[in-house]
Amino acid sequence: MVVAAFLSVILTGCASIERLPAVPLAMGQEIRPLDIPYARFYYDGDPAALRALAREVIAKSRAARGEKSDTSGARHAATFLAISGGGDDGAFGAGLLVGWTAHGDRPEFNVVTGISTGALSAPFAFLGPDYDHALKSVYTETAASDIFSDENPVVSIISGDSAADTTPLKNLISKFIDQRTIKRIAEEYEKGRLLLVATTNLDQARSVIWNIGAIAQSPDPRARALIIEVLRASASIPGAFPPVMLDVTVDGKRYEEMHVDGGAMTQMFLYPPSLHLKKVEKTTAKRDVAYIIRNGRLFRPEQQVKRQTLAIAGQAIATMTAANGMNDLYRIYLTTERDGVEYNLIYLDDEFAVPYEGPFNKAYMNTLFQYGYRKGVAGIDWHRQPPGYEK
Repeated sequence: MVVAAFLSVILTGCASIERLPAVPLAMGQEIRPLDIPYARFYYDGDPAALRALAREVIAKSRAARGEKSDTSGARHAATFLAISGGGDDGAFGAGLLVGWTAHGDRPEFNVVTGISTGALSAPFAFLGPDYDHALKSVYTETAASDIFSDENPVVSIISGDSAADTTPLKNLISKFIDQRTIKRIAEEYEKGRLLLVATTNLDQARSVIWNIGAIAQSPDPRARALIIEVLRASASIPGAFPPVMLDVTVDGKRYEEMHVDGGAMTQMFLYPPSLHLKKVEKTTAKRDVAYIIRNGRLFRPEQQVKRQTLAIAGQAIATMTAANGMNDLYRIYLTTERDGVEYNLIYLDDEFAVPYEGPFNKAYMNTLFQYGYRKGVAGIDWHRQPPGYEK
């Protein structure tokens, strides 16, 4: 996949598929998909809008518990779950969550966020143990042919916008994100719980965070299709997989947005740092808690790299991706330290020594799922700081 992405870069002059004009960044804030309030926002967007959404969520949470809006002036502590990207290494996080359920102390998360493979598992993590069967199925019964088709990747790169076709992935998402699941997500959103997924608007070079619960709650018949496309976009590796093109209209003029893998900007997120939780509303005596699952190792596995253009470029991209993920762990930590949120991190460590057999290999994913499951059922040994950091 990395090689395919690199090929797409060096062959960009060979072909181009016609498209509508991109939305200028200055107009981006005006767009409300399907006319849904709080359907999405920029990661570096207006803090006032983020605070407004946070206060609305707190009000819904209070109403769901039967509390009056002015009960104590303090909100209940929140539990966050952030799931990173990582492709088929998402089997680690899936197994961990299912094992956590079996251990007996997995909490109900108030906020669940996901990027790339994390976006695919986030809805099931959000809906709780009742959907553990779906988590297990996606990461133990799925093969590469269920994700993409690439009969002739070089030809596809030259004549199209990617090396592979992700129609199989769209079909897989559609199978699990059915109307019943959409309804359940909407019900939980009404209780003040958030399911957030990030994509990258490649035209604007900005992270876009989608409020899946708000979209699920919409009566618009196109809401389910939008959720499916957002999940597919979040996992669409640029160059390897085709971008997801979203049509929008501003002042009567049609535009087209190009959305790709959220990992193009960041490997994981908890909430935008511009949202200062202490400025939203004070909590009760109990602290907010964040659980962070990194689906992968801290560093790219050591490898003797051939003196060959594609090999060098591919390993350099893999190295940069891993480094970006490490930066995210520190960014999240700084934000939680500022806001008084308890930080808990788990990642795939060197103890797991099974060799990688290629993208979405069933045997590899099943072994990794079981490894994560054993970690979860035994009681997760969380790291309280990012790697290499000491207070």
